Amino acid sequence: MRNNAISQSPYFDPVALRKELTALYRNSESPDACRPVVLKRLKQLTKDARKAARDQLLLDGDGIACAEGFSHFQDELIRLIFDYTKYHVYHQPTASSDDELMAIVATGGYGRGMLAPGSDIDLLFLLPYKQTPWVESVAEYILYLLWDLGFKVGHATRNIRHCVILSRDDFTIRTSLLDTRLILGDEELYNSLKIRFRENVVADTARGFITAKMAEREARHKQAGESRYRVEPNIKDGKGGLRDLHTLHWLIRYVTGHNVGAETVQSGTITSQEAATFKRCNAFLWTVRCHLHFEAGRAEERLSFDVQPIIAKSLKYREAKGLRAVERFMRHYFLVTKDVGKLTDIICSNLEIQQIVASQSIYRMLNPVQWARSSTIQGTKDFCLDEGYLNVADPGVFKNDPVNLLRIFQTAKQTGRPFHPQAIRLMRQSLRLINDKVRTNPEANQIFLELLCSKTGAENSLRRMNEAGVLGWFIPEFGLVVSMMQFNMYHHFTVDDHLMRTVGQLAAIENQELTAALPLSTQLVPLIKNRRALYVAAFLHDIAKGRPEDHSLIGAQIATDLCPRFGLSELENDTVCWLIREHLTMSDTALRRDLSDPKTIHDFAAVVQTKERLNLLLLLTVADIRAVGPGTWNSWKGQLLRELYNATKRAISRDHNPISTAVLQENSKYRLRERLAFVAPDLADTFIQRQYPDYWLRIDTDKQVQHAKLMRDMQKTGNKLGMSFASDPFKGITKLTILAPRHPILLALSAGCCAAAGADIIDAQMSSTRDGFALDSFLLQRSFEDTDDERRRAERIGDMILKSLKGEINLETMLQQRRMSEPRIHAFKVNPEVMISNALSDRFTVLDVAGRDRPGLLYDLTNEILDLKLDITSARTIVFGEKAIGVFYVTDLTNDKIVDAKRENTIRQRLQHVLQPEAERAA
Repeated sequence: MRNNAISQSPYFDPVALRKELTALYRNSESPDACRPVVLKRLKQLTKDARKAARDQLLLDGDGIACAEGFSHFQDELIRLIFDYTKYHVYHQPTASSDDELMAIVATGGYGRGMLAPGSDIDLLFLLPYKQTPWVESVAEYILYLLWDLGFKVGHATRNIRHCVILSRDDFTIRTSLLDTRLILGDEELYNSLKIRFRENVVADTARGFITAKMAEREARHKQAGESRYRVEPNIKDGKGGLRDLHTLHWLIRYVTGHNVGAETVQSGTITSQEAATFKRCNAFLWTVRCHLHFEAGRAEERLSFDVQPIIAKSLKYREAKGLRAVERFMRHYFLVTKDVGKLTDIICSNLEIQQIVASQSIYRMLNPVQWARSSTIQGTKDFCLDEGYLNVADPGVFKNDPVNLLRIFQTAKQTGRPFHPQAIRLMRQSLRLINDKVRTNPEANQIFLELLCSKTGAENSLRRMNEAGVLGWFIPEFGLVVSMMQFNMYHHFTVDDHLMRTVGQLAAIENQELTAALPLSTQLVPLIKNRRALYVAAFLHDIAKGRPEDHSLIGAQIATDLCPRFGLSELENDTVCWLIREHLTMSDTALRRDLSDPKTIHDFAAVVQTKERLNLLLLLTVADIRAVGPGTWNSWKGQLLRELYNATKRAISRDHNPISTAVLQENSKYRLRERLAFVAPDLADTFIQRQYPDYWLRIDTDKQVQHAKLMRDMQKTGNKLGMSFASDPFKGITKLTILAPRHPILLALSAGCCAAAGADIIDAQMSSTRDGFALDSFLLQRSFEDTDDERRRAERIGDMILKSLKGEINLETMLQQRRMSEPRIHAFKVNPEVMISNALSDRFTVLDVAGRDRPGLLYDLTNEILDLKLDITSARTIVFGEKAIGVFYVTDLTNDKIVDAKRENTIRQRLQHVLQPEAERAA
């Protein structure tokens, strides 16, 4: 046991504490009367111990020492409580030794001598035969006292026979008994348990245990999240977390009887390098876990955004090379989980193979031909199949020809076999053989390009290469983004993981796996001519992330060097570089611009120029968004991209002839009359007379029909406020249209009421009628599966708007309650940005603003814009994690653009003030 702050504390003297508790007991009338006093003293002892442990952790950053210290403290505390219970509460001077024979045993993680600050305590009250009344009373008293002290205790009271029987049938119990440690009691009884467990449970069952543990691991990963690169990882149960190291420990201990260390290295189960990696990763993860438990004040295992900067600071990470301190910390974390993953794959495969060999040895002796250890693979002498695994045929295979470090992945794809642990070990030892000569080798680059552009298994091949470390060595620019996280709520995965997922999304589209969700993209894939360029661009589009410069521009420069190396033609090279430079342009245009404005389409078409580039950019954009993370893609984004695609396609068609504004307006009116002819013949003419000319250019026919019906219904009922509701489950949106007498504050109130009701506004359009009414349409993110629930929320919003107009509710108070409901977002700082442009539209000034998201942000912004005497024609908000972007198409009150520089500066300052967090605004 190493020295630690807890055992060295001046207040931690077991002998003195026993005397102190004895004195407390003697000064009390009874054990019951003494219990609260003892509990109070032990609570203070526990509190002091936790503080000492935390102070020491902040001082030395040693999580292993902290966890061992907590375990040691817990041992002494249990011994202290047991002695107090035995000699004072349930003292039996005349009892026989058999009546009091028992052992208190630590199991599970506690049995390994490791406890995080908030971990459970697993105890086994071990008996020789059956439970006696005295043992039952003592165990119960100890447990209740531990619970009252705030510890979470898992416990069982069993004899040896029951332990053996139960552990045979239950792998959880069997696993917990692998790690046992005697805290106090009869040592002979405890040793009998260890012997019986090893002989009657463990012996000859290793293969079944390995299979069960690997299945358990897979299930755990699915539950915690398939990728180890989720940016809010579960440090215990996530992929590459502590539980994976525990699994390795259990398997090695089960098979060899030893912990990871010198004995297992000597037995050949693991190498000395792997044992060192295990020790290093275990120490790092335990340190992070102890910090996490202290910060949360409980057994929290999720490394959430709000604690990541705090732990990064505690661990003394500093900003460097364009990465913030928290990003450097999290990159270290993901590199460690990657090492854990590689270690797990190697050792588990090795143990599995050992068990297969052992169980099949008799059959090999009887039929050596059928059970040949390895078999050749057609077309290669460098690799072979070994027990069904892909292995190297010779230990010098990579040294003799380093290009084999690429060929082995090609062979793996062809055979569909997993790597043998020997092959993985040799690959990792041979990475430094990948030098510039290998990187420029034509065959090596041809192999890589074939794997990247394969119609099947491209993402899997990239992941294999990345896990082995080959990908980062072969493409050093990719190595710089391996395990790199971006500290924001939008990107769910690390940069390297996102790039591989983007390639996987492209392959899924091409293989028609996403036809229902992406019908247009699926149709376009067979039409593209530059397929290789598209896949290379997908793989490289974010390769310059983490640098201070624009990653799109630097990424294109990197591609300029890599594409000729990969064997791409000059035309393909130009296409890749263009796609990387513009990979955000289509999504920015679709999500942030008014697609009914002809200039938006004209400007985007000028960037794209050809149908081929339009097709390529759409496919890359869709794959990129879908690879960001769960929930990032939705059908509303898909609809906007389709609208932009179709409008741009018409604009760049050779036979496209511009149509005059007057003709477009008349065509729009004609389509409306056709739609309303069978509903109400006179409705169209009445409705058309009420609209300004620009209405017919901005609003599509479906919305016009809804507006006409809303106006008709409002006239019939005589209500002052009209509202219509439509929800689209496929697109994941709900449309709310409000018709009311025009009032400057109507838009702001409507936005505020939506926010107060928990509705996220993603788009808003404003129109005015000639007779003084406002027609405001809001697209809301759909929150409920049931359309009736969505309808009820829409009706509640309408009711709130009416009450707000009457002054019956306080909107600010309601919004403030919502603003306090998302603590994670306060971990982020987003600098307010305001861009004012007259170049994006021929008729409007565009206000493009960005800041940290908060409930009611659109309400605050529209309030300020209206107070600035500006008229809003359309508004859109897009949320990228913690960052909210608002786009407003505005004019002054005379319907002109804002051209005065002094007024632009006033608008910019006022909106920047609104975008600041509330605390900063108050200051």
